[in-house]
Amino acid sequence: MAITHKAITRKQAIAMALIVLAGIIGGGAVLRSERSEAGHTDGEAHADEGTGEHKEVDHKENDHKEGASAEAGHKEEEHKEGEERRVTLSAAQIAAAGIIVESAGPAQLQSAAQFQGEIRFDEDRTAHVVPRLAGVAEAVNASLGQSVKKGQVLAVIASTSLSEQRSELLTAQKRLELARSTHEREKKLWQEKISAEQDYQQAQAALQEAEIAVQNARQKLSAVGAVGVSAAGAGLNRFEIRAPFAGTIVEKHLSLGEAVKEDASIFTLSDLSTVWAEFTVAPKDLAAVRVGQKVIISSTAFESRVEGRIAYVGALLGEQTRTARARVTLTNPQGAWRPGLFVTVAVLGDDQAVPVAVNSEAVQTIDGETMLFVATPGGFVARQVKVGRSDGHKVELSSGLQAGESYAASKTFVLKSELGKASAEHGH
Repeated sequence: MAITHKAITRKQAIAMALIVLAGIIGGGAVLRSERSEAGHTDGEAHADEGTGEHKEVDHKENDHKEGASAEAGHKEEEHKEGEERRVTLSAAQIAAAGIIVESAGPAQLQSAAQFQGEIRFDEDRTAHVVPRLAGVAEAVNASLGQSVKKGQVLAVIASTSLSEQRSELLTAQKRLELARSTHEREKKLWQEKISAEQDYQQAQAALQEAEIAVQNARQKLSAVGAVGVSAAGAGLNRFEIRAPFAGTIVEKHLSLGEAVKEDASIFTLSDLSTVWAEFTVAPKDLAAVRVGQKVIISSTAFESRVEGRIAYVGALLGEQTRTARARVTLTNPQGAWRPGLFVTVAVLGDDQAVPVAVNSEAVQTIDGETMLFVATPGGFVARQVKVGRSDGHKVELSSGLQAGESYAASKTFVLKSELGKASAEHGH
């Protein structure tokens, strides 16, 4: 029994030894595998960190390139815009166009209060022509828009009432002739003691009555503007309507064969050599608007400006608008200031000093922007500016131009036209 126990113990020892050896070998393999995986993971991490830094560097380089590209594009755009707003002219061309170049600088401007107004007819030189006699139009000699002279025949009307008045005058004249003849005869007979003094006095009274009747008939005709009676009673009903003064026919309400009443307005005649510029003044501005004050009137319809003086300021405020009416009488020899034209009335006040000012003619509006043509070698460049106060002759510049810089001071509409042509060619 003892021998068997020893044999089993030896086998168990060998098995245990084998198990221990297998465990050692397996543990080493596991350790080597974990170390290999850990090393691989660390390598990938390091590789990712390196790649991230590289990507970040590339992103910064791309941003830099994009910024440089955008800046280059902006500079190119500005360069193109500068080229589009440049007008190339030689010194000879500038002189031929009458363009005067001046330098911007300080100036004394009169303060101005701006009001919106409208050109209207001069009511003192506007007449509504009425026939003053009812009748039918036999001839219409004046047309709408025609300029007529004082006394010129505008139309001819056949009037029965005029015929009656002229017949009354003719009858009175015949009676006057008879009364005068009777008076002369009775006077001679009375002087020769042939007839009684009473007959002479009756003839004298009849003569005076006849004279009064003739004067009355003539006054009636004169009141309606009809003078003279044709011989043999021809054309007693013919009434000529004449222009009361020289002017322009601005309204016409008469046609050939049309029947008209005595108070119908058949023509409106206005002397457009003078017009009114009317504007409204709020109560808060009444202190700055006085009769005789100097004003500058301009319009967006054209470049002209005209000076004038306030001729009237209303003493009452309108019931609806609560404003006072004021007007300026303007001479209008060329007819440019047409009734109905909207205008801006600048009422000038005291002088004010400004650091930078240019001529009013120099400022132009191009594509909705306020521009000034700055002198450069070989021509001009349109530069955007910001304007301030103006007195009609000078305009204050708050930005866009420095004192001492040269600019086109006159005939800038020529440069604006050339700039428009250049833009059109560039567009094509």
